[in-house]
Amino acid sequence: MSDNPDKNDLSATSVIRAHVDTLYRQESRRVLATLIRLLGSFERAEEALQEAFIAAVEQWPHSGMPNNPRAWLVSAGRFKAIDSLRRRARFDASLHELARQLEDRFSDDAADIESVEDDRLRLIFVCCHPALSADAQVALTLREVCDLTTEEIARAFLITPSTIAQRIVRAKNKIRDAHIPYEVPAHNELPERLEAVLRVIYLVFNEGYFASSGEQLTRSDLSAEAIRLGRLLLDLLPEPEVAGLLGLMLLIESRRPARLSREGEPVMLDRQDRSLWQRPLIQEGQALVEQALRSGRTGAYSVQAAIAAVHAEALHAQDTDWTQIIGLYDVLLRFNDSAIVQLNRAVALAMVQGPATALRLVDELLASGELEGYHLAWAARADLCRRMGRNDEARVAYLKAIEQARQGVDRRFLERCLLDLAD
Repeated sequence: MSDNPDKNDLSATSVIRAHVDTLYRQESRRVLATLIRLLGSFERAEEALQEAFIAAVEQWPHSGMPNNPRAWLVSAGRFKAIDSLRRRARFDASLHELARQLEDRFSDDAADIESVEDDRLRLIFVCCHPALSADAQVALTLREVCDLTTEEIARAFLITPSTIAQRIVRAKNKIRDAHIPYEVPAHNELPERLEAVLRVIYLVFNEGYFASSGEQLTRSDLSAEAIRLGRLLLDLLPEPEVAGLLGLMLLIESRRPARLSREGEPVMLDRQDRSLWQRPLIQEGQALVEQALRSGRTGAYSVQAAIAAVHAEALHAQDTDWTQIIGLYDVLLRFNDSAIVQLNRAVALAMVQGPATALRLVDELLASGELEGYHLAWAARADLCRRMGRNDEARVAYLKAIEQARQGVDRRFLERCLLDLAD
């Protein structure tokens, strides 16, 4: 027997607290998703989640860790919520009826707990509901599904925490007031609704890999969150386009170590040290692309992933199969006939038919006005003119690209290209 029982008690409490901290990181989003379904409210569920973890810290050092901590937390959270409603019912009679309804809803405990993975899928679709604005979808998904704080989201997108907080509050109010159902869409609605989810995930990834503004070119933590979301969604909903998007993100992410120079400036794809590309991510991404294409239900993300896979197959830039890439861009245009896809195809075409053909296409796109404010379109024009020896035109295009670039690092890179042109 120990000579210092108080010290043993403190040690046991510390161990339990450490377990609870780990459990919060691993399970809190699962518990929250189930509590939202059970309680019918983001606010009640978030309050109940905190109360459940506080109860765990207080009770588990004495009672021991339960066999199923997640189920314990869900049960504790829902009862805490009902108790809170009962206390407040003294001042608002409508809450007494709500507490009674919630108690009646909890008749089948096993079903409530076992559907936790379905609850996570429901939560993703609610956060990405088309009734919400695109900005609200991104903010709500990062907050509720990924558990990023408002400060972390604000820092990633270079806006104030109060702006993010307002977006999240407005989104939750919209979900409540519009009675947006907490459910996975019906089969006939799934393609359209899934597209919104995939778009949000890809927006998050792109903001981490191609930051839209500020001094940092990339934010690896944000891209990591998008990949984590992609993995979660594929586990919950193994659709071909989900596999395609995850494969696309992994293949692009594999290039991150080679993407910046020692000075922190971007390195173009054809000049990257491909020995730095992360082969495990490439292999996983290629396998996902093959899985998506084999399904016969190809979509835009799967085709983009196939393009990235062709780049990944080339150990040296000169080995790139540009003819295959152009063919894939032709397929992609059937799904997404956008000016940016046409621009990317034109750049690829320059590698097969020469810069003159590509420049005509780029000029047509710029003349249409769709890419007038897109700095990469002017940078592409500048590079094509440079390759053709039309340096005066290249200089004008570089200046236009510099004027429109929102990223400080991009501007410095383009300024260096302009200086190199003068040499």
